[in-house]
Amino acid sequence: MSLKLKYQLEFPIRASINRLYQYISSPSEMSEWFADEVNFNSKEGVYIFTWEGEEEIAKVLTKNKNDSIKFKWEEDEQSDSYFEFKIVQDEITKDISLFVTDFAEEDEIEEAKDLWESQIDGLKKILGA
Repeated sequence: MSLKLKYQLEFPIRASINRLYQYISSPSEMSEWFADEVNFNSKEGVYIFTWEGEEEIAKVLTKNKNDSIKFKWEEDEQSDSYFEFKIVQDEITKDISLFVTDFAEEDEIEEAKDLWESQIDGLKKILGA
């Protein structure tokens, strides 16, 4: 297995922090843009994401209301990799951005970035942002 590299993307989003946070942390809202189906198993602290009938499980590492949520894929063997959604508001302009941090193998980073851009475009459409 190749070493995965960390990368971060910033997406300006016109939505309230509270509403945006709901769409990055709530299973029902995440199923509108992130995966075909999203469920949360509170007993195990994991989200179950389904795409085209295939399930992927991610453990919640940290969750800070109206700020960020960080996940780790259950099948990911690289101990320091994760993916995170973080909401940042500019102190001066009050503009809101969603930062996505993820890891990918070097030869897959551009494809992964394109996938995130597509996903976040879907989120923006739902939010009317």
